[in-house]
Amino acid sequence: MNSKDKKLAFRIYLYLGALFITSLVVSNLIFQKFFYWYPFGDLTFVDAPLFELSVGILPYPLTFLITDLISEIYGKKKANQVVTAGIFASVFSMGIILVAEQVPAIENSPIDDEVFQSVFALSPIAVLASMIAYLCAQYVDIAIYHFWKKLTRGRYLWLRNNFSTFTSQFIDTFLVVGLLCIFGVLPWELFYGLVLSGFAFKVLIAFIDTPFLYIFVYIFRKRFNLSPEQEIDLEL
Repeated sequence: MNSKDKKLAFRIYLYLGALFITSLVVSNLIFQKFFYWYPFGDLTFVDAPLFELSVGILPYPLTFLITDLISEIYGKKKANQVVTAGIFASVFSMGIILVAEQVPAIENSPIDDEVFQSVFALSPIAVLASMIAYLCAQYVDIAIYHFWKKLTRGRYLWLRNNFSTFTSQFIDTFLVVGLLCIFGVLPWELFYGLVLSGFAFKVLIAFIDTPFLYIFVYIFRKRFNLSPEQEIDLEL
């Protein structure tokens, strides 16, 4: 690969990393609002309504699409680097919000302290649960993705994309809800319903994003003349 192509590949990698980190941070900032989506009618499971979800789940599946794309084109190491950067950005953003909560609002402030805290108040337990689940799920996703890529010699993109995403999304949903129940943030009677709702939603999104992964991978491979097993090496 010539220097011009390598610079372009690096620039795209930075943009993908920025999209990943933005999606992750935003999902942690907006998680307190909940919405309903009933594509199959008003269903319940173990007394919990299906598809009543936090809006924080909306950008989160995008992070798995991006890590799968980076894994496919740039390799396992670069995908793990983006995940680690996402953790740093999330912790840093949470720290800024905690500091902002301690600064008293002036009398003429459009948003007073009470409103600000009601919107951005962070439950340490919720944040901890989210970060633990995120770390486990993302690293598992990348590991499984590359296991299947190596096993299939770069073929069957749909298989490694969906198998890795389904597994990691279940781990993420199970851990988040489980930890929130263990620490008393959520009642245990909602555990099965919330896990099923979150996982089912993420599975649907995973099916939807598979064609997009094929399109993006095709564009990358054609532009940079990559074989199915070949990855772009950004190391100097």
